[in-house]
Amino acid sequence: MSLISPDETMTIALSVKDRHASADWYGSMLGFDLIYHADDAGWSELRTNTTGVTIGLGEHTKPAPGNCVPVFGIADLDAARRKMEQAEIRFDGATDVVEGMVKTATFYDPDGNALMLAEDLTGGMQ
Repeated sequence: MSLISPDETMTIALSVKDRHASADWYGSMLGFDLIYHADDAGWSELRTNTTGVTIGLGEHTKPAPGNCVPVFGIADLDAARRKMEQAEIRFDGATDVVEGMVKTATFYDPDGNALMLAEDLTGGMQ
């Protein structure tokens, strides 16, 4: 039995210089559809051809190619985080909240790979 139960969604977060240009590239090269650009948050999201899997583009002045972070959707991030911390899983600081959008928390596997939990705060509206 698993410690927590992620839902059936996964976002693969990538670091890019220009989210809009990257979204265009993923659309024209791979056929991914833009879901939204959240310019205030420096984030864009695209629907892939795989059900439940999206590509998230985080804009950074100095992107770190190869730094891919799988983001697991979760219904109750706070409860999942408490269970994981009790199991001595290491988190990277406090939970981040973008009101009305998303709540996220980065954690690490035993080898130091970054993974993230995300709770959708939009109520299903994007």
